[in-house]
Amino acid sequence: MMAKITMDQVAGMNFHYKHYPLEYFLDAMVRYECKNIELWGASPHFYVDDLSLHEIRNIKKEINRRDLSVVCFTPEQCVYPINLAAKEDRLREKSIQYFIKSAEAAKELGAPLLLVTPGWGYENEEPDEAWKRTRDSLERLSTVAADLDLTLAFEPLTRVESNLVFDSNSLKRMLDEVNSPNLKGMIDTIPMALANEDFKDYSSLLGEDLVHIHFIDGKPEGHLVWGDGVLPLGKYIEQLNEIGYKGFLTLEYTSYQYVQNPDEAMERSLKILSSVIDG
Repeated sequence: MMAKITMDQVAGMNFHYKHYPLEYFLDAMVRYECKNIELWGASPHFYVDDLSLHEIRNIKKEINRRDLSVVCFTPEQCVYPINLAAKEDRLREKSIQYFIKSAEAAKELGAPLLLVTPGWGYENEEPDEAWKRTRDSLERLSTVAADLDLTLAFEPLTRVESNLVFDSNSLKRMLDEVNSPNLKGMIDTIPMALANEDFKDYSSLLGEDLVHIHFIDGKPEGHLVWGDGVLPLGKYIEQLNEIGYKGFLTLEYTSYQYVQNPDEAMERSLKILSSVIDG
């Protein structure tokens, strides 16, 4: 019998806890029996450019003390000036070095996955040039990931955010061109919905190379609590059961409407998810 999605695969994330201390988020995950977390690497919680190795290890001790596991490290890369496809050499090199530092932090955290996004090229330049810059950047980072025994979870963005990788086909193309066992694909349900795709589309292309999911509701834009958007939760869970997905489903709520009362958002999420997920 094919394994079904369980609540143990649901991972909490600290993005919507950013107006509270990191310790508050960690304690909340313990309260909600959410043993697995995805750590968003941004100020004030965990911005790698501001942290010493000693500070990173102290945060890891706080995570361990609560018996939590970091399943993915996601350094902020959409708000800060990070762009793996940047035309400017200095900016692109700075972005690569940022991810190298993030990979080292992921290793310290015990996270098997480091999330990376494609960046973007100028809309009025030849798209192949920006594509090559992202590919070259990912090739370098894949070598670093191999040395650290990490997997890069490569996330398509929305077409508004990136003109390079924004659907399953462009994701598959980039994975094939880089061709590294340390670079795999992941899904965010919002770009997936905006591209009129679903989990079967991704699974048919990626197979075992689908390693991680940001599992959120939307209209279809927005990163919303389940029930606040229009995405088909029941259908999605059925599809994940059918494809035998074994990775984690992270609740990545980036919408500012949840930052004042992040616990309430978690409670509503877990309640509705538990009503459609067995176990």
